[in-house]
Amino acid sequence: MDTTPARRRVVILGSTGSIGTQALDVIARNPDRFEVVGLTAGSNTALLAEQARAFDVHETALGATDAERLVRSVEADVVLNGITGSVGLGPTLATLETGATLALANKESLIVGGPLVQAAAAPGQIVPVDSEHSAIAQALRSGADTEVRRLVLTASGGPFRGRSRAELRDVTPAQALAHPTWDMGLVVTTNSATLVNKGLEVIEAHLLFGVPYDRIDVTVHAQSIVHSMVEFVDGSTMAQASPPDMRLPIALGMAWPHRVPEVGVPLDWTTASTWTFEPLDTEAFGAVALAKRVGELGGTYPAVFNAANEQAVAAFHAGAIGFLDIVDTVERIVETHTPGESSLEGVLAAERWAREAADRALTR
Repeated sequence: MDTTPARRRVVILGSTGSIGTQALDVIARNPDRFEVVGLTAGSNTALLAEQARAFDVHETALGATDAERLVRSVEADVVLNGITGSVGLGPTLATLETGATLALANKESLIVGGPLVQAAAAPGQIVPVDSEHSAIAQALRSGADTEVRRLVLTASGGPFRGRSRAELRDVTPAQALAHPTWDMGLVVTTNSATLVNKGLEVIEAHLLFGVPYDRIDVTVHAQSIVHSMVEFVDGSTMAQASPPDMRLPIALGMAWPHRVPEVGVPLDWTTASTWTFEPLDTEAFGAVALAKRVGELGGTYPAVFNAANEQAVAAFHAGAIGFLDIVDTVERIVETHTPGESSLEGVLAAERWAREAADRALTR
């Protein structure tokens, strides 16, 4: 009996970004497993055209709106959403409507869409690509849902791990972008420095796996080898460990539930190594606690949290505010929000309000 997985037709949204280029690397090395049938980018037309030629792709698009159109017009087995930011919500919903598997690297669309995305998704249709959530999905194979006690997300701690709040006051944008482990874009790298990214991942974990917020923890693991853990009711903890390389969760997201051979380099057990785990300093990095509060409030609050943060990150890199002002501004905007309808229109309206409110607060 042939158990070889069928070749999958893949659309990559955000093909010129970090996730997209790594996905194409995986596909180029595994032409018997994947075929690229569509590519979209934000603005890098030159690289998009080069990718289309290299993979013989005839369907391409620029921008989120055209990405929605492409998703609906191309017959695909898997759509990898590697768009950055909440503009990925429309393409996420469009993908779910088609019935294709959604390999989700665009966490913001799930976070701001929340119940909208959950309602549109069939069981098992969303496969996480974030390394932490991929790790949890893998570890969850070890037991039934009713046997899960808690989820433990690991955080590298970013470039400022170990610093006090006072020591963070004068850090520069260049320092915030010097992540010790991962190569990511400006927004995601900054979010990793503030730990807003980990806060977003806590909300994402709740929405993906249905575990209450009081049973989702964060631990600081500087080596970024253990990507997250699941603790079960009998006291056993299952951890997924591998060198930090996003190609592994990307490949698994596109091939789920199958693994792609030789996509990553395994750990070397012939050399000595030390893995450390430390509690999160919630005074210096308050974004995770704020995100949990936002997640508990639900509705349009996560959309406000994310949109206000995007505006604050832009202001920080423009030199208009300091590093600590990013999360402080987000918290002020969240506290003044009046929740709206949990519909697509309501989410978009909440986002517009949050961006305008953040801009006003940041220019005073």
